[in-house]
Amino acid sequence: MSRRLPRAMTRLLVMGIVACAGTAGAQDLLIRDATVHTATSNGSYEGTDVLVRGGRIAAIGRAINADGVPEIDAAGRPLTPTLFGGVTGIGIEEVSGERGTRDDRLSLGEASDMAVRPEFDVTLAFNPDSIVIPVARVEGIGFTLISAGSASSIIGGQGAVMRLDGSVDPAGPKVLYLSLGAGGAGQSGSSRAAQWMLLDQLIDEARGRLPADSHAASLTPAGKRALAPYLDGRGTIVVGVNRAADIRQLLRWSKRHGLRIAIRGGAEGWRVASELAAANVPVFVDPLVNLPSDFDQIGATMENAARLQAAGVRVGFAQASDASHNARKLRQLAGNAVAHGLPWEAGLAGLTRVPAEAFGVGDRIGTIAVGRTADLVLWSGDPLDVTSTADQVWFDGRAIEMRSRQTELRDRYLRPATPANEGGLPRAYQKR
Repeated sequence: MSRRLPRAMTRLLVMGIVACAGTAGAQDLLIRDATVHTATSNGSYEGTDVLVRGGRIAAIGRAINADGVPEIDAAGRPLTPTLFGGVTGIGIEEVSGERGTRDDRLSLGEASDMAVRPEFDVTLAFNPDSIVIPVARVEGIGFTLISAGSASSIIGGQGAVMRLDGSVDPAGPKVLYLSLGAGGAGQSGSSRAAQWMLLDQLIDEARGRLPADSHAASLTPAGKRALAPYLDGRGTIVVGVNRAADIRQLLRWSKRHGLRIAIRGGAEGWRVASELAAANVPVFVDPLVNLPSDFDQIGATMENAARLQAAGVRVGFAQASDASHNARKLRQLAGNAVAHGLPWEAGLAGLTRVPAEAFGVGDRIGTIAVGRTADLVLWSGDPLDVTSTADQVWFDGRAIEMRSRQTELRDRYLRPATPANEGGLPRAYQKR
């Protein structure tokens, strides 16, 4: 019979699981007495066990019997799916200020102004060894949607969901990026009207209704092939847009052409919430956008997420800036949305289930349910409270080592002094 371990022994057991992560047995795990936030319609369960077999969730309940399976005593702490990191450059952006370490943006030069390259695919540059990944991962981030942009077109290129478990390949289908409103004005003749003209022309060309090279922003043959799944309604187009008037036009345009879309930004989304709900379009908001910083978000409010959710819109979260290196702050944004009227359960769903379903990986990750991949986080307290931390993260039931470049620097420079280490600092930093 498996023996339940006291909380004091949890860290020792986790270290043992990490050490044997390469073995098949490392994928079997029993987490006892957790407050399980499933991120599904089933809600949350207190004092509940979660059994993992072969890297997948095998059972959820009380007093689960699993002989020979390593156990973790959660002692009532919250257990959630790993969190969404937002729309970021994690894995394709090492240092934001150093262009040589960024692979998220296509720039073909002045001679290629107006060039449209939907075939640009940033997943090919993803680096699973990026030092940015562990920084996000130890904070409970398990997956992110990596973004693509273009200096010459409102169509930025393609990205996809990437799990932060060391995988090289995308976890789900590709998505296409589109920037509208003021954000895309520089790539569309400085006119919103021109954006819709160019997009209609591109669709007509891709569908064979307009000859190639008949307009300024023509497609390459590879570009036409890349657009095909999106024009067939099989792929999702992620549209950066904020102004209510632009969102209305976007909904009409996507309906007219039979396109599947998701919105990133949506600062004035609350003004067209009923229309978004009717179209079943998910919106990924930054809940801290609260001031009219430009003419696209005069109606910005911290109640945006709550108003959208109340109208029946699926709400997720994405930071407006510096997303790659501050992915850990996304749960703080969710907490702010909850503080301004969004139900707590919807806040968690916006970090887990909503992005997973919107971007084609909801059948594997984003929820705690039997059959789902065991990507899990055990928290010290409420995951939407900034004072809480991730005590342990698992991918496929394997415990990761809770270390990053930041924790290593912390430990290095906070070492206590010992007879062998006079000042507590590394040798190179000691006075001689």
